[in-house]
Amino acid sequence: MSLHKARIKAFEEILEEDVIDMNHLQKLAFNGIPEDKGLRALVWRILLHYLPQEKNIRDGTLMKKRQLYKQFIDEIIAAPGCAGGTDHPLNISPDSTWSTYFKDNEVLLQIDKDVRRLCPDISFFQSATEFPCEEVVNSNGVKRLHRRVETSVLKYSTLERRGLGVAKLSNEIRRSDSLSCGDYAPLHEGCEAHWEVVERMLFLYAKLNPGQGYVQGMNEIIGPIYHTFACDSNKEYRQHAEADCFFCFTNLMAEIRDFFIRTLDEAESGINYMMTKLSDCVKRHDVAVWNQLEKLELRPQYYSFRWLTLLLSQEFSLPDVERIWDSLFADGQRFNFLIYVCCAMILLMRENLLSGDFAANVKLLQNFPPMDVSLILNKALELSNS
Repeated sequence: MSLHKARIKAFEEILEEDVIDMNHLQKLAFNGIPEDKGLRALVWRILLHYLPQEKNIRDGTLMKKRQLYKQFIDEIIAAPGCAGGTDHPLNISPDSTWSTYFKDNEVLLQIDKDVRRLCPDISFFQSATEFPCEEVVNSNGVKRLHRRVETSVLKYSTLERRGLGVAKLSNEIRRSDSLSCGDYAPLHEGCEAHWEVVERMLFLYAKLNPGQGYVQGMNEIIGPIYHTFACDSNKEYRQHAEADCFFCFTNLMAEIRDFFIRTLDEAESGINYMMTKLSDCVKRHDVAVWNQLEKLELRPQYYSFRWLTLLLSQEFSLPDVERIWDSLFADGQRFNFLIYVCCAMILLMRENLLSGDFAANVKLLQNFPPMDVSLILNKALELSNS
């Protein structure tokens, strides 16, 4: 039996247990999860605490969650006024459903802009989903979220973090201006592209989590999860990729949301704390590189903020991101291994960094060069064990 087939068999045996041994599953998944037979998608659902360890309650859990997601679409996606009633667009009351509708459009404008540019190096997000949301695509455009922003010129503030976290304001951005800039186009009535599905999930997340809402970069977190689920070889799972992805993303955001909250930057769960841990890791394993970065005053904020906040989703191709995430999701001390992966990336560029000046090194770290991801993960593992 080949090594690959042996690994598939090992996963299948664990997944067939009445109660999954999570330690066993994490150890196996840490070294990569095969895509065959939808294994990666299934294991991610378990590692992200969506599917229970107990085999006998999984079907019931899925049915309940998928029904709940359908309820979210029915209750939240439809525009106010569609079902009649006395409320109207000119109602100035803050409790007016139309007032909420226009406020939501400000958030939706940013989501729409971000999802239309998701993973531009592959065609997946532009292509049609096999299982469009019938209530939305056959609503004569009423429930199509992109329609709400294409016809609006809104004053809004982007939620992009400036430096270590202050919001940048971009006023009077006209959606129509950017529609001609190579963004993904919406599909016609009866069909929808994958980016439209992602837009709906992020909008629902923002509505259901008003304390945090939507922050730029969340599209980069949800993208690889949705891609993995929507490409599942199991048709029944693929059909419910949207609902399952939404809940997995929600669970993951519960773990990393502090990275996106500026007031928690200095907390142990915040982004500054993570960047300090990375700097300490570099110092511990290669003091010469650390000294060079210190001498050049090249702070971790200049390059690792994006690495850590977005779990490296913008530094590598999508297949490599998914492989890295196998290890990150299987990390029992999430996200400790992420620090070692980032440290490995720096140390593998040791010679260039030691000989480069500030400008050259910033450029190198902000545009990580193509590299075999297994080299990085092996180096990270070596660092974590030393």
